[in-house]
Amino acid sequence: MPDKKALPQSSLTTIRSFAIHNQEQLRLMKIIRSILATGILTICSTAAFAGLNVGSTVNSLVANDDEGNLWNLEDHLGKKNIVVYFYPAAMTGGCTKQACAYRDQSAALNDLDAVVVGVSGDSVNSLSLFKEAHGLNFTLISDIDGSIAEKFGVATRDGGSIEREVNGATHTLSRGITTGRWTFVINKAGEVVYKDDAVKATEDTSNVISLLKKI
Repeated sequence: MPDKKALPQSSLTTIRSFAIHNQEQLRLMKIIRSILATGILTICSTAAFAGLNVGSTVNSLVANDDEGNLWNLEDHLGKKNIVVYFYPAAMTGGCTKQACAYRDQSAALNDLDAVVVGVSGDSVNSLSLFKEAHGLNFTLISDIDGSIAEKFGVATRDGGSIEREVNGATHTLSRGITTGRWTFVINKAGEVVYKDDAVKATEDTSNVISLLKKI
């Protein structure tokens, strides 16, 4: 049986170099695929959560209000300018100040042909207590699953619960999500004419009224 001859050192070096080159190519391809996948996901996420901007059209919005009835945006389109404001949680400091400011400016808002609706992740029962405790004179709607916030592009985080006393009794107010504090104004044609994604609770109502005077 003929003896097996060892490969020359130069051939071994070539083989090793080829193997290393292939490994580097495979590693580079994995990196490229990962970058491309991340980019595609980012683009898709941005598209999915871009939400509404000034100039966007809002055709529909239906949700449970503080009385458990369905509130429908279409009932107001063509008749009123619609102020849709998102707030983190009923019966908390900043949110109470913001809601009471809208309550106190109801006459001015009515003169400007505007209807106000507050949106949060609170349950219907929590909203009912909030409205009762502070004599709120506008509609609050429940976005407990975050679908409305997603439609508008409003940032959200996990929900939670707090305890508050209303009429001498302690109640637990629960919310499915916690939204950011954002405000939108939709004109009678259904077009978004104002968007504020960095709302200051104590300044929101005056900013909205100033805007409404211009349209």
